Amino acid sequence: MSNQIRIIGGEWRSRQIVFDDAPGLRPTPSRVRETLFNWLQADVLNSRCLDLYAGSGALGVEAASRGAKHVVQVENNPASCQKLRENIAKLAATQIQVVQQDVGQFLNAPAQPFDLVFLDPPFGQGLIGQTCRLLDAQGWLADYAKIYLECERKRPLDDLPAGWRLLKAKTAGEVSYHLLQKQSDTFAAANGLK
Repeated sequence: MSNQIRIIGGEWRSRQIVFDDAPGLRPTPSRVRETLFNWLQADVLNSRCLDLYAGSGALGVEAASRGAKHVVQVENNPASCQKLRENIAKLAATQIQVVQQDVGQFLNAPAQPFDLVFLDPPFGQGLIGQTCRLLDAQGWLADYAKIYLECERKRPLDDLPAGWRLLKAKTAGEVSYHLLQKQSDTFAAANGLK
């Protein structure tokens, strides 16, 4: 069975993307996406975005719709990847690339720095700390990169890398979402954060 979610802004505003019924898949609701992209505003245009645990692809497609230069969506589920590719074809979204791979394996490969990272892993699997450490240690984040993190409402953020700063946070139902920023390596070293 397929489901649909509406793109809320940019070039493809009001267009629908289709996603699969995969276990644990929770597309980011439109009101949360609207808040996130209000927070990001000018940061999206011409940015390089990494959408980890892409699922429905809503965050990466929304970024591309709003002018991101390049979006890489990483998802392990084959059916979800097929829907992501179908949506990209339907939108003629040449700036979006889908990688069907485990996120941990992907992040252990040679890195290229990204300006924005969307991180919405399956709940209850302990993936946040490990994924954040790999992003930070393997060179996936440009200086001052912004990281969107979605997690269970009551989950503490005590396992984030040093040098990551919380910019914004909100809750919606049982979900809490955060916008973080990586400080530059120079700033982090000068302030004893690395």
